[in-house]
Amino acid sequence: MALSALQLAQLALHGAAFLCGIICASALTVTQGQFGGHCMLYGEVRPNGSTLMLAADSPASLCYFVSAVAVVAALAAFSALLHGIYSCCVDDGLCRDRTWLGVALAASAFILFFLMVAACILEVGTNALCRSVLQMKLVRSCRDAQNRAWEAADSSRFYDNLYSAKATAWVNFFFWGLLLAVLLLQRRQDAPFRLLSRRDPEWSAETEAIIGGRGPRH
Repeated sequence: MALSALQLAQLALHGAAFLCGIICASALTVTQGQFGGHCMLYGEVRPNGSTLMLAADSPASLCYFVSAVAVVAALAAFSALLHGIYSCCVDDGLCRDRTWLGVALAASAFILFFLMVAACILEVGTNALCRSVLQMKLVRSCRDAQNRAWEAADSSRFYDNLYSAKATAWVNFFFWGLLLAVLLLQRRQDAPFRLLSRRDPEWSAETEAIIGGRGPRH
C-alpha cells in the first residue's frame, strides 16, 4: 500500500523521537548512578585534596522528572509508530480518522511543552555544574574533569553523558515540533469541506440555486 509523504514523515519522526527519548533517559540515569543517585544538575563541585567532590547537588526528583519526561515521550512515540504502521498497512481508514488526529495533536502539544521544560533544565543545570568546575581553575574544560579522580564517584564520561542527554533532549523537542506541524498539515488536508471561492464552478451553481439566474437582457 502506497503511503503519502506526510504519513512517511510521521513514521520517520516517531521512530527518531523514540530513539532520542531512550538515549536521553539512559544517559542521565547512568550519570546519576555513577554519583550514587545524586543529581548533578545545578551541582557544586569543590576540591578535596587531590580529588574532586560534589559538594552540593539537586534533589534526585529533578533528574527523575527529566528522565520520566524522556521516557513518556519515547513511549508515546513508539505507540504512535505502531499505530501508524498498523493503520497504514492494515486499515487505511484509520489513517484518516479525525478523532485520532485530534488526540494526536493534543498529545503532541502536551509532550512538546514538557520536553521544552526538560531540555531547559538539562541545559541550564549542566551549564551551572560546568561553571562550578571551571571556577576551581584546576581543569581547562568541563570535559577534562572526567579524567580527574572524584571522591566516592565514578566520574568516567559524566560530562559526555550529560551533554548527550542535553543534545538529544533538544533534538527530541525539534522532532516533536515537526510532528506537530505534520499533524496540522494532515488535519488540514483531511478537512471535510472547504469554503467555496468565486472561481469554483460550484459557486455559480449554488448562487443560482439560491437567488436564481439572471434574466435575459433586452
